[in-house]
Amino acid sequence: MSIQQITNYDKNTIKYDYKEGKKVKEEAVQRNDMAAVYEREQIENKVYQKDQATIDRLLEEAKSSSQKLKDLVEKMLLKQGKTLSNANDIYSLLREGKVEVDDETRAQAKKDIAEDGYWGVVQTSERLVSFAKALSGGDPSKADLMIKAVKKGFEQAEKAWGGKLPSLCKDTVNRTISKLEEWRDSINETEDNLRENNK
Repeated sequence: MSIQQITNYDKNTIKYDYKEGKKVKEEAVQRNDMAAVYEREQIENKVYQKDQATIDRLLEEAKSSSQKLKDLVEKMLLKQGKTLSNANDIYSLLREGKVEVDDETRAQAKKDIAEDGYWGVVQTSERLVSFAKALSGGDPSKADLMIKAVKKGFEQAEKAWGGKLPSLCKDTVNRTISKLEEWRDSINETEDNLRENNK
């Protein structure tokens, strides 16, 4: 007795159906037509496009908010009789703690940099992730490229600041990278789930 007789399986009756150059179905047919049929879902290639509307909105929002922050700092410095010739002067004065901060400005700054404030870790990391997704067209396979860009931006910000940035900045970058890694890994989880469901 042969193995084919025991299993009632004939290797010559495996059929493959190709559609548009992709394997969409596998069948194992037994001689007595009582075979199981296994189908694999076709994963369509998604076309990713840059989300220019979101990019423009986030850039305009950042520009407006940055200007408000800059105006607040300049107003505070001018009250103290300090003159500024460029942005580096602001960074230098702030970094070295040579600025007296009035109660109103201090309260607003604390509110803005609180965990959930506009310049806090949560909102800032969300804006950075939204910007990265918009630039990549929502393609998780581009997450590593976006992570690299965030790290490079952080390094450039440290150079502009003239030294190590406050821990708030590092925490924001770490949260952003973590969210981008989760987004990147979500594509692998989706593919694993599809494979598991098709077994």
